[in-house]
Amino acid sequence: MDQRARERLGERIRPDGGVVLLTVECQQGVVGPESALPELAAVARASGALRNVARLVAAAHEADVQVIHAVAERRPDGRGANSNARLFRAAARLPVQQHSGSTAVRIAEPIQVAEEDLVVRRLHGLSPLAGTDVDPLLRNLGCRTLIVSGVSANVAVPNAVFDAVNLGYTVVVPGDAIAGVPADYTPAMIRHTLALVATITTTDEILACWKLPRRSRSAGSTAGAGSTGASRTAGTAATSGEAVSRG
Repeated sequence: MDQRARERLGERIRPDGGVVLLTVECQQGVVGPESALPELAAVARASGALRNVARLVAAAHEADVQVIHAVAERRPDGRGANSNARLFRAAARLPVQQHSGSTAVRIAEPIQVAEEDLVVRRLHGLSPLAGTDVDPLLRNLGCRTLIVSGVSANVAVPNAVFDAVNLGYTVVVPGDAIAGVPADYTPAMIRHTLALVATITTTDEILACWKLPRRSRSAGSTAGAGSTGASRTAGTAATSGEAVSRG
């Protein structure tokens, strides 16, 4: 990425500029050791994508960037779940089920979930955004730019990107923080599809952009930020424009 592109990226993802990090289906039953989709889990780990999602989340916490975790789950009785595509019918027969309240729908290590993170769970469909609470939450948070990470590059990630673009958000995709199967499908999806509608970058480039505002805050450029906790509280209030319940 050249200097001009790096500056444009930095402006889009400024921590105080309305940016939110979305992790997609980074749950134990999808990318964990006991995954229902072992090939996808293996690729997510071997490629470094899952580790990069964890790095992004940790950096977002430090930079006062809101994190939303989108989780796909299913009631044990299947009530309300889709059955109108082969994918749904196959998922219903898998030995590991993404049942609500089970270990399978907990966020997978090494990703750390902070108290201020939002976790949005859906019981239907393919998209983390369509018909879920994600879009209203983004609007209440004052989001303009959405960083999309996670799995899979086959289905949920492109769904999230397309839906976000259709809803008017600017989308950034760190290509090394998403994964799909087979492994060589992800770069093809990025090059031929996602690059047409989103800014493609890397985890390191995002982290480099987030370090600058943090130094500025530590130098005293953020009024009232007497400590890390106070800065985070002030940043959250400034981003949303009102008190946002995290219940």
